[in-house]
Amino acid sequence: MEKFNYQPSGVCSRLFEFEVEDDKINNLNVIGGCHGNLQGISALLKGMPIDEAIEKLEGIRCHNKPTSCPDQIAKALKAYKKA
Repeated sequence: MEKFNYQPSGVCSRLFEFEVEDDKINNLNVIGGCHGNLQGISALLKGMPIDEAIEKLEGIRCHNKPTSCPDQIAKALKAYKKA
C-alpha cells in the first residue's frame, strides 16, 4: 500500500492523505474543509479505481470558485499518477 499526501489550492481543505493499493483508493483522509461532506466523499471513493475517481470529480466547482474539494482530489490523483 502506498501513501500519498497532497496540499490542495483554492479550497478550505488543507491536506489530502491518500492510501492507494492496486491503482484503487484504499483510504482518503482530509484535513480541514467541510468535515461531513468530505467524510462522505472519502467513503464513496474507497475501493474506486483512480481513473474513475478523476473522471467523476474533475471540473466540479464550488459556488463561483474555479475549483472545489472534489476537483482538487482529482488534481491530487493526477499528481499521484505522475509521481
